Amino acid sequence: MAASLLKVTISATRILNSTQRVPYVASLYNRRWKSAKALTYEQAVLNMPETKVTRLSNGVRVATEDSGIITSTVGLWIDAGSRYENAKNNGVAHFLEHMAFKGTKKRSQTDLELEIENMGGHLNAYTSREQTVYYAKCFAKDLPKAVEILADITQNSLLGDQEIERERGVILREMQEIETNLQEVVFDHLHAIAYQGTTLGQTILGPTENIKSITRNDLVEYINSHYKGPRIVLAAAGGVNHNELCSLAERHFGKMTAGYDGEIPILPQARFTGSELRIRDDLMPLAHVAIAVEGCGWQNPDNLALMVANTLIGSWDRSHGGGTNLPSQLAQHTVKLNLAHSFQSFNTCYSDTGLWGIYFVADRMMIDDFIYNVQHEWMRLCGGVREAEVERAKNLLMTNMLLQLDGSTPICEDIGRQMLCYDRRIPIDEMEIRLNAITADTLKEVCTKYIYDKCPAVVGIGPIEALTDYNRLRAGMYWLRT
Repeated sequence: MAASLLKVTISATRILNSTQRVPYVASLYNRRWKSAKALTYEQAVLNMPETKVTRLSNGVRVATEDSGIITSTVGLWIDAGSRYENAKNNGVAHFLEHMAFKGTKKRSQTDLELEIENMGGHLNAYTSREQTVYYAKCFAKDLPKAVEILADITQNSLLGDQEIERERGVILREMQEIETNLQEVVFDHLHAIAYQGTTLGQTILGPTENIKSITRNDLVEYINSHYKGPRIVLAAAGGVNHNELCSLAERHFGKMTAGYDGEIPILPQARFTGSELRIRDDLMPLAHVAIAVEGCGWQNPDNLALMVANTLIGSWDRSHGGGTNLPSQLAQHTVKLNLAHSFQSFNTCYSDTGLWGIYFVADRMMIDDFIYNVQHEWMRLCGGVREAEVERAKNLLMTNMLLQLDGSTPICEDIGRQMLCYDRRIPIDEMEIRLNAITADTLKEVCTKYIYDKCPAVVGIGPIEALTDYNRLRAGMYWLRT
């Protein structure tokens, strides 16, 4: 072995002293690293780990993707959020999420925190309008312990009176912090007016009077009504064995009931209303505005085309730089005419409806000009855009989807969300085929269906004196052309 190494060293020295050293060394290294060439895109997609799904006898679904790494993320995705609440208990789902970490019959709050920290893990949760999620990140070898902890906090929480009183103050302070995030405030108001009179218009945290009056009975009733086997997905990604996780799920979640003692709760119907809300405050430096039309639900086949349209409009921020050669035409006009500080197109989906629109921050005297350009782009979508623009948007959308699946936690979240929304996980190659089927004509047809001549929901906060009158804004939702 030493002799061969010596020969290589000597020959390399001779090469360096010759006039032909660069080509020879290059070819030597090319042969040396030839086996390390990266996979092609097609090979990478074909080699992606399979998502395995098993349904337990009580309806709990177990879904995993084993990538063989040394860490893993495991979590519970529950089909329960603020949309399943009513006016009296609005905020209880988020309150319950807070209470899950305050001690169980087996562990005190301190014991729970120490156990997670000692295994180098991370435990977290969040609540949305349609889902509640509890998840843990840990080493793959600690996955059984993480599953047991998730089962304990979701099934055996004490919900003590002292802890409930303490969390009231925590949630009220959280509400005060959110009030300073104007984007969150705008979107809460947007839901309130777009879905007025329905539970989808309620905020996730709930009103202050509800937070002050929620009792232990409200929390227990919500658990008994919604934490049922068929509405729960145990998802895991990273270093995870599917059969082992199924055994753990049977042991820790197998006793969860699938039936209901009383009336079976159904998903409250949503109803979109074109309307506006203006909160004028001339002391604020910038105006924050959102405009949206009704989109479609997760399972609607039009959703992918709306996602392409959303990507085509794009987003832009003054701090990102970029000039008139930006791919988004709205961004080009914004830079050229100094129309806004930032904008962000969005496509927010729910089970049976959605909000498709744009949120922007602008100087007080530029609001009307920016809205004119937004509606110009929307009408251009309805009238037909170039095939090259659609291809660029499709490529960018696919790239963003793949970039989001970087790490066990976003993959686990993708599995849990898709299992609740579609009852399966859509493979990347299937998504790509569906995306490639979208053409400029498809986009024109779908955008005309959801945007053209529709009544939008509009929210403006700040110095919004120049915010376009609603009747004129509504008239801008269609073009009369011969």
